[in-house]
Amino acid sequence: MLRFMPVGDSMTIGSAGEHTWRYRLWQHLCTAYDGPFTLVGPRETLHDPISDAPTSHAYADPGFPRAHLAGWGEGWHHMAPLIGEAVRSCRADVLLVSLGLIDLGFYTNAEQTADNVRAFVTAAREACSRVRVAVMPVIRNIRVESDPAFADQVARFNELLAKTVADLDEAGSPLLLVPPPASYDFHTDTYDGTHPNESGEHKIAGAFAEAMWRGWGLGGPYGAA
Repeated sequence: MLRFMPVGDSMTIGSAGEHTWRYRLWQHLCTAYDGPFTLVGPRETLHDPISDAPTSHAYADPGFPRAHLAGWGEGWHHMAPLIGEAVRSCRADVLLVSLGLIDLGFYTNAEQTADNVRAFVTAAREACSRVRVAVMPVIRNIRVESDPAFADQVARFNELLAKTVADLDEAGSPLLLVPPPASYDFHTDTYDGTHPNESGEHKIAGAFAEAMWRGWGLGGPYGAA
C-alpha cells in the first residue's frame, strides 16, 4: 500500500462545497497507478468559511480518502514542526507539498522560508528514511499584481526552493520539484485570485501527477476526469 500525504495551505485543504485538488489526484491515480494506494494524514476536514475553522465535512464528493495535512493560513513555518509525527503516525511514503504563500505573505522572507523547507525535509526523513517528497513552488496569486515586493519574494523563494530540492535530493529519499502548471492563470483558475476553482484543481493535480510520472515513473499522464 503506497501512502500519499497531501501537505498544504488553504489551496490544499479547500472550503466547504469543493472537490479539492486532492480529490482530482485521487481520481487520476485510481486509473493510472497500478497498485494499492491511499491518501493519509492526521486531518480530513475542509475549511468552513462561516465559522472560519476547519470543521466542515461538506465535500462536493466525499467518496475518497479525505485525509491530509493542510490548513487555512498555514505554511512551511507551521508544518515543519508537525511533519515528523504526521509521517510517523500515518506511515506516509510520499509527501505532496504545496506551501509558501502564507509564509512569504505573513511570517518569513524567502531565505527564512527556504530554511524551514530544510527543517521540514529533515524531520520527515527522521520519521521515515525512505520518504519521497514532491514539492510545488509557490503559484502566483492576485497579490503579485499589486505588491511588487511580495512578487519579488515569491520569485526569490522559488529560486531557493529549486536549489534546496537539488541539494537535498537523495537516491534513497528522493525530492522532486513539481513544475507549476504552465497554463495556470489566477484570473481564470481561481474563484478569488488565490483559491482554485474546478479548472485550477485539475491543473494542480495534473502538475503533481505529471511530475511523479516523469520523475519517478509513478502513475501515468494526467487526464482530467
